[in-house]
Amino acid sequence: MEVWDIYDQDRVRTGELIERGSKLAPAQYHLVVHVCIFNKEGELLIQQRQPFKKGWPGKWDLSVGGSALAGESSQVAAQRETWEELGLKFDFSQERPFFTINFSRGFDDFYLIEAEVKTDDLVLQASEVKDTCWVDHAQLIDLRERGKLIPYHRGLLDMIFEMRVGRGTHPPRKLINLPNNV
Repeated sequence: MEVWDIYDQDRVRTGELIERGSKLAPAQYHLVVHVCIFNKEGELLIQQRQPFKKGWPGKWDLSVGGSALAGESSQVAAQRETWEELGLKFDFSQERPFFTINFSRGFDDFYLIEAEVKTDDLVLQASEVKDTCWVDHAQLIDLRERGKLIPYHRGLLDMIFEMRVGRGTHPPRKLINLPNNV
């Protein structure tokens, strides 16, 4: 049984708890994390959900995702989920999410990391993850268009690929040598 912290609209823990599957009252929210793992070639590691998993059975998904358990920070939840689902140890203690999406029942923190991972070395959580593979941007969009990926907003998928190389609302700045009179 999973138990989650309840947050208010300002993302402050209320001190209340709720069991997974229970209905949140109005103005109650919970915390979700996603970890998107990219390799040096700019490919994203994706996982295929087990066919017996509730919610999107058999669909491909981002590298890692799940709800924070009671008492967990976003970073601790990201670290735990990455270990549980893929058997990968990453230290998230000094990380911040690249961005957060507010959805109807909570907050979803997205971490974008680069790591060289061999899929053969992964230890998949048998109750959740069937398979993994690396995809480029076009392949991910193709999976979405063919209904084989959880139906994330297309713009979100585009943004994940664009933001993987830099934080913030602007792309990384390239230094340009300008003439002195400019």
